[in-house]
Amino acid sequence: MHEIINPATEEVIATVPASTPGDVDAAVARARTAQAAWAALAPGDRARQLRRFAAAVDTHLEEIAQLEVREAGHPVGNARWEVGNARDLLDYAAGGIERLTGAQIPVAGGINVTFHEPLGVVAVIAPWNFPLPIAAWGLAPALAAGNAVLLKPAETTPLTALRLAEVALEAGLPEGLFQVLPGDGPVAGNALVEHPGVAKVVFTGSTGVGKQIMAKCAAGVKRVTLELGGKSPNIVFADADIERAAAAAPGSFLDNTGQDCCARSRILVQRSVYDRFMELLEPAVKSFTAGDPTDPATSMGPLISAAHRERVRAYVPESAPAAIRGEVPAGKGFWYPATVLEGNPDDRVAVEEVFGPVAVVIPFEDEADAVRLANATDYGLSGSLWTRDVGRALRVSRAVDAGNLSVNSHSSVRYWTPFGGFKQSGIGRELGPDALAAFTETKNVFISTEETK
Repeated sequence: MHEIINPATEEVIATVPASTPGDVDAAVARARTAQAAWAALAPGDRARQLRRFAAAVDTHLEEIAQLEVREAGHPVGNARWEVGNARDLLDYAAGGIERLTGAQIPVAGGINVTFHEPLGVVAVIAPWNFPLPIAAWGLAPALAAGNAVLLKPAETTPLTALRLAEVALEAGLPEGLFQVLPGDGPVAGNALVEHPGVAKVVFTGSTGVGKQIMAKCAAGVKRVTLELGGKSPNIVFADADIERAAAAAPGSFLDNTGQDCCARSRILVQRSVYDRFMELLEPAVKSFTAGDPTDPATSMGPLISAAHRERVRAYVPESAPAAIRGEVPAGKGFWYPATVLEGNPDDRVAVEEVFGPVAVVIPFEDEADAVRLANATDYGLSGSLWTRDVGRALRVSRAVDAGNLSVNSHSSVRYWTPFGGFKQSGIGRELGPDALAAFTETKNVFISTEETK
């Protein structure tokens, strides 16, 4: 059994059984049976069922959001957005079912057509930082494409996933089509990865674990989509709107208390405006209020656990005093203050993913230096750049090795646009118009029209 702890109060709010390899095996068998019937449905019928699921999520939006607040410590406004994102993604995926068309390719002596065939059973291994929306990133398009889904949530945040599965059944999805298997990664997660009845693994988490999963999937040539770590740059050029860039910067690395692969935790500022930027950044950071996640005025909640708080703290030694430090509540809860350091490109905090509310500010000289610093990492997930020069915006966007970039903003994720990373930030793409196709195999069929004699 796993005890689920509210990170804002340190209270145990639930106990959840841990799935065994035997549980995984039984779930795969149920899923394979359900998937065959699901894939055989007319596309319009499958779409209607997914839309009913989306509507049911909307009906339970506040309830599920409050569950996310308690298990993950997310501010309630963020949690409501997250449930709405899962709802919207189900609707969006439903709209793609009847548009998942093949192609007719001209050939001599006949006709050639392609089909998108579902893979079968898909395992989705979701993280604790955004438990519900990231689960939906895999769940919604996989179901829409005709697959069954087995979801393993993180050990610390299984409650919203379990409730989502109940809502799916309430909405009329067939038994066995979408199942949740809470438990330990090395046990339940590993059993899913290695099970011969699982056709694809979708994993979001650390680069180290992602590499292990990819290696295990290689033995069976199993399909994978991996969304892994990040150390994203926020590049501020001297010709930018400095006031706007500084005001927006805190949200780019403090949202979700910095527990975000897309966090712009390396702030690169052109030297000629560095001092002015730092002056403007301090009040912006200190206005990012940490407090009770149930209060709509709260901007930042606690970290997920005491162990994670210690990991974050290790990146900010006493010998490296913070340039800017926010405040957090006293007493119970896994709180850590918003922290900004001034550093060098080779500092540990500037190289490794902290996964907490910590950023480092580094000066650069010119455009070439900015690109060099931005790319001086093993990661390549996201990033931002601030400039009024459209030509520079395009040049730098093309030059930075990252899958998702924003100009004069910090937007990274929309469910209708592709998302994924370069380098060790992952493999494959999620979301967007091609999401359903990523859960299919393309089958090519040639039909001869030659007259037989």
